[in-house]
Parts: sequence; C-alpha cells; structure tokens
Amino acid sequence: MSEESGRRNLRMPNDDEMFAVVTEHNGGNHVRVQCQDGKNRMGRIPGRMKYRVWINEGDVVLVEPWDWQDEKANVEWRYDEQDAEQLRQEGHIE
Repeated sequence: MSEESGRRNLRMPNDDEMFAVVTEHNGGNHVRVQCQDGKNRMGRIPGRMKYRVWINEGDVVLVEPWDWQDEKANVEWRYDEQDAEQLRQEGHIE
C-alpha cells in the first residue's frame, strides 16, 4: 500500500479557457458555473462528455467562454477532487 504523493500533470487552461466551479445543475447538458473572472455563466456540457463524465455541483471544471455570447461557455474538462485540491495548493484556484 504505497500512497501516491507525487505531483500529477494536470490539464491547464489554454488562452481561451479558464477555471470555474459548478454552482447549479440545470438538467440536461447545462450547468451554471462561477468563472475565475468573476462572471456567472451558463455552461454547456458537450456530447463527448455528457454520458462519460458526471458533473456535480461544487466540481472544478475548465470552461471556454463563447466568443459571440460571453454569458455562455463550453465545459471542456472536469477535475476530480484530488486534482482540484492540487490546483488549490498550487494557487491556480481559490
């Protein structure tokens, strides 16, 4: 029983993406997210994630805000609890 204490290489946001926290699940493929820039956006879960990744309130996700509608964003990635904790420790998120 060895405990994994090494730092994991996590997916980091590219230029168009930012961290966000899911605040509300609106059913279907929509969630309300509180983004790192302070804005509240409607997040859309793409089909490729919809049935593979369960997204719950409080989850840390990576979103890409829409160019043409700033109040909406696509959810690109979900971090598990261990990864979210590492992001907090490294100062990427609060």
